[in-house]
Amino acid sequence: MSAMPDADEHSAEDIEAGRLLFTRAWTFSRGSPGLDHLPPDDRPEIAFAGRSNVGKSSLINALVGQRTLARASNTPGRTQELNFFTDPNADLYLVDMPGYGFAEAPKDKVAAWNKTLRSFLAGRRTLLRVFVLVDARHGLKPVDDEIMALLDGAAVSYQVLLTKADKISRTDLERVTANTTKSLAKHPAAYPRVLATSSETGMGFEDLRAVVAKLIDAHGG
Repeated sequence: MSAMPDADEHSAEDIEAGRLLFTRAWTFSRGSPGLDHLPPDDRPEIAFAGRSNVGKSSLINALVGQRTLARASNTPGRTQELNFFTDPNADLYLVDMPGYGFAEAPKDKVAAWNKTLRSFLAGRRTLLRVFVLVDARHGLKPVDDEIMALLDGAAVSYQVLLTKADKISRTDLERVTANTTKSLAKHPAAYPRVLATSSETGMGFEDLRAVVAKLIDAHGG
């Protein structure tokens, strides 16, 4: 799996490439409840993971500039599919992973889903990065450490996005960013830079789009 160059500063070209990438008419491709239903790994993939109610659907919708591309379930933990979105050029898959950390789903279903998830993470040769979404108001929780340990074990590059960063003060945001960064030092597959985002204000989205564009460029896409 490819990794982007370790540069946090983005050139004007990177920012423009990211902007153009996400002005495309992104559409839903398929939902995959299991490995037998996955699409061919014939293009780069960027996945999004996070606890239930962390704002994952809102972030994906804001990323692509659409209001209803990704839809959140009213019942946390109800959606147990990998949802794939693609662009008209078929250059990239965005993968919306089911929310984790839910208590409502039966334990046998959770175990089965975790098995599928491990197989997906270990087997997708074109999976460039998983963005792990963490609510800035609460910071990392034990269940986030569990998913990050799973990603470490699968040797999948991942990066933490703090969501709802507009809901807390600058001081609190600096504190949670510093604490998260410190925690990530313990995880070998974690990209060290934490991005603070807000789906409501657009905070961090220019940066996030540029990161994805650079990942694709490094992959050769």
